[in-house]
Amino acid sequence: MTTAAHSDSDHRPHPLWQPGADRIARSRLTAFHAWAAERHGAPAPAPVPDDPAADYAALHAWSVAELETFWRAVAEWFEVRFATPYERVLADASMPGARWFPGATLNYAEHALRAAEDPARADDPALLHVDEVQEPRPVSWAELRGQVGAVAAELRRLGVRPGDRVSGYVPNIPQATVALLAAAAVGAVWTSCAPDFGARSVLDRFQQVEPVVLFTVDGYRYGGKTHDRTATVTELRAELPSLRAVVHIPLLGTAAPESTLVWDDIVREPVEPVFEQLPFDHPLWVLYSSGTTGLPKAIVQSQGGILLEHLKQLGLHCDLGPDDRFFWYTSTGWMMWNFLVSGLLVGATVVLYDGSPGYPDTAAQWRVAERTGTTLYGTSAAYVMACRKADVHPGRDFDLSAVKCVATTGSPLPPDGFRWIHDEVAEDMWIASVSGGTDVCSCFAGAVPTLPVYIGELQAPGLGTDLQAWDPRGESVVDEVGELIVARPMPSMPVRFWNDPDGSRYRDSYFEMFPGAWRHGDWITLTSRGTVIIHGRSDSTLNRQGVRMGSADIYEAVERLPEIWESLVIGVEQPDGGYWMPLFVHLAPGATLNEELLTRIKTTIRTQLSPRHVPDEVIEVPGVPHTLTGKRIEVPVKRLLQGTSLDKAVNPGSVDDVELLRYYERLAQGRSAPTPPAGPSGT
Repeated sequence: MTTAAHSDSDHRPHPLWQPGADRIARSRLTAFHAWAAERHGAPAPAPVPDDPAADYAALHAWSVAELETFWRAVAEWFEVRFATPYERVLADASMPGARWFPGATLNYAEHALRAAEDPARADDPALLHVDEVQEPRPVSWAELRGQVGAVAAELRRLGVRPGDRVSGYVPNIPQATVALLAAAAVGAVWTSCAPDFGARSVLDRFQQVEPVVLFTVDGYRYGGKTHDRTATVTELRAELPSLRAVVHIPLLGTAAPESTLVWDDIVREPVEPVFEQLPFDHPLWVLYSSGTTGLPKAIVQSQGGILLEHLKQLGLHCDLGPDDRFFWYTSTGWMMWNFLVSGLLVGATVVLYDGSPGYPDTAAQWRVAERTGTTLYGTSAAYVMACRKADVHPGRDFDLSAVKCVATTGSPLPPDGFRWIHDEVAEDMWIASVSGGTDVCSCFAGAVPTLPVYIGELQAPGLGTDLQAWDPRGESVVDEVGELIVARPMPSMPVRFWNDPDGSRYRDSYFEMFPGAWRHGDWITLTSRGTVIIHGRSDSTLNRQGVRMGSADIYEAVERLPEIWESLVIGVEQPDGGYWMPLFVHLAPGATLNEELLTRIKTTIRTQLSPRHVPDEVIEVPGVPHTLTGKRIEVPVKRLLQGTSLDKAVNPGSVDDVELLRYYERLAQGRSAPTPPAGPSGT
């Protein structure tokens, strides 16, 4: 393990961290590699791992060149149970429209509950539930299996059949996991929203798919307060005429509304689950895009595609197994919740945290990791940077000795975030910055347990993921910024969008710019060392005099300044052919946007990034708007600055603070904002 990153005489950076030989030898990825070489013709790993990067690069190249062989190997390695055999692995490799494992039938929930079949594990915790009181409460594998069976039996009694939609307006509690698995067991299509979503946001999603059953809570606890949701639930019931039944989960102790079913009554007696055997491409769940500029896209992913992709991602890339405890801070409205639940597929104990990420203080998530014995701890890059700014010291203040990996997503982890985890959590810590999308409910690039970690870089593309960076001509580039492209299909790509009968919305979303290749909408660099750098969204790229730069690069540089709490940079094409690039800054408490700070902001960007990307104006704002899943809203703000009205620029139900967007709208209308709370605006 190295403890610092620097460059030697040939300008090759040194890793911040690298796994020791023992760790490489023990990893599940190493075992899979050797087995795939013996059984399926993968390139053999070196007898002594002198160059793990070369071994992984060879395995990855094989996995995308021999796509069918690779995914057959994954299915065999993880002993996927096919009730009926598949005719071939990939019958049609075209995108969109790839056909995976035709003829096969299986069930995702059956695989998620396999550990319960082992008598030695029946009483082990499958779930550990933690709320803001911080007392972990276990749900054993046997209890989980019995509850899933009971809820599945109730769904069948209600007439739910394969293909029907089952919805949840629930926080990250065990009942949500049970309901998802019960829906999957009967072949229903699960979909969920977190209870901090307002009624309009939920209806924008659920009305598209017309659920027949709704699981709901009476409220939730967040930030030390209780939040009643009974009125919202009443509105949902009135506006979802497709509902046949509502299941009431009394999280706050409220009596069940009239004509609803009560959760505790349903799960009072355990039932052995019955698993519907379904075609590989049968819908498993519907996830939603952020919906900032219209109705959210209702993304349909399949039972088999998610099963194989998550087994690969969690079992090989995250190196998770039965001895692990898997925690990711998430809500049921974000794909990371679905990904978290899939930890059950590899027999890991899944840690469910229902509460604020920063209550009672900024260190809350580290406290959860300590109390639960978490081994893989996932969070957002934004949380890591907030801990850095708040001077949190997790390694000093908490026993995190069980944690072997800290993983981040949601946005690129800035270099200072890597350094902070290394310095303040543990020097010998695997840092896995990962990048993927709701669209595939997985990662394109990120964690590889056998590879070194370089500051500001993702370790490598995922196995079976033909990740490339393309220039505007559609040519692959290395060590240059390009569009994130997936050139061959992945099993978890959407089988379709809901209410998109001719597939046009699906095609327009990913395949319009480069037909036949998935364009994700991110700027990336694939380095000649095999690592990946994410620069931000390509649809909000900053293009000054032909030089393109991702917004994430600006944020990483600017937010190192202690006075800047958060920032937002927008590049606006002007009607006269000009280009206006303002930088909006939300200041830390007590900071003032004076001339000295303005100079430091501009100097930082000029010297660390590019003189061409020094902003035209630096404007203090009361806050930066986000989607409901915490991502900075760039394109809608750009549209506001171009003169689009708020109702046309953004779907108000998709954002965390509509009033904050009205501030940007007023700024656009006069090119000058109302006086900020403190300090001057402009340059």
